[in-house]
Amino acid sequence: MGINSVLLVFLGGGIGSVLRFALSRLIIFGSNNLPWATLLSNTLASLILAFIVLEFKDTEKWASFYPLFVVGICGGFSTFSTFSYENYQLLQQGQLTIFIINVLVSIFLGLLVFWLLARS
Repeated sequence: MGINSVLLVFLGGGIGSVLRFALSRLIIFGSNNLPWATLLSNTLASLILAFIVLEFKDTEKWASFYPLFVVGICGGFSTFSTFSYENYQLLQQGQLTIFIINVLVSIFLGLLVFWLLARS
């Protein structure tokens, strides 16, 4: 692991985190609503990740794309810890139906974008 890789992860993580923060400000999570911003950021991060992996994994660009996009941007933009916390909040609020919908839809959409891109 060289300094260039560390800098690419740092840069990408910053970009992904800022994108996630901006998205969370555009789409507000309400107490009776599905956490749309987290669902969208996780789905978009999966889409970006699927595209990068499927397009560049077996190319010379992979060595620089991996730290910047896969670890950095997608890692900063996807929000598993936020996803877990918001689902915990839904359970604490007694919103079992929305909790189940959120978990199933999030997992389904993440897998779906990989599947759709792999087929194209």
